[in-house]
Amino acid sequence: MNYEYDDKITENLKGNFEEVIDQIGEDRNREGLLKTPERVAKSMQFLTQGYKQDPDSIIAQAIFHEEYSEMVIVKDIELYSLCEHHMLPFFGKAHVAYIPDGKIVGLSKIPRVVDAYARRLQVQERLTIEVRDCIQRTLSPKGVAVVIEASHMCMQMRGVQKQNSVTTSSAFTGVFTSNDSTRKEFINLVQAKLH
Repeated sequence: MNYEYDDKITENLKGNFEEVIDQIGEDRNREGLLKTPERVAKSMQFLTQGYKQDPDSIIAQAIFHEEYSEMVIVKDIELYSLCEHHMLPFFGKAHVAYIPDGKIVGLSKIPRVVDAYARRLQVQERLTIEVRDCIQRTLSPKGVAVVIEASHMCMQMRGVQKQNSVTTSSAFTGVFTSNDSTRKEFINLVQAKLH
């Protein structure tokens, strides 16, 4: 996937990262660091490209009228994000389900929505709700379920330093909140190794 960098933003961020390197006591003129400020400036633009994307319009591009009314699940969607508290990565998988009410969406759009929200400064809890609400708002299904499992570098590399910890968050609407058997079916299908 090609990404176009904004030259002005790259130049501004580059100056900021040169100062960061100076402030931590490194020599930014050392061979290995000569191009680091520019690389990091471009990396930050790429990792936060979700700010330039409209998740609602991603869904709107591929809505189809269909009378299918059973659960649709896209699971094991890889996600990569930056914790807004320390700007360290968190990464894992999202599992998204919805029960259509006359409209379905092209399946590739669900991972794109996850990416559009993940590629921002985030907290996992808000990310979970944003994905849920976008699908609910744009498709008006009978219900939406989102579960995200992620490892957070801010917990593993610093702070409490618990390398094997995984955080799970969930958010539900409609029949997933009012019907225990529907929610259990979703959880069972997410946990099942069907492929």
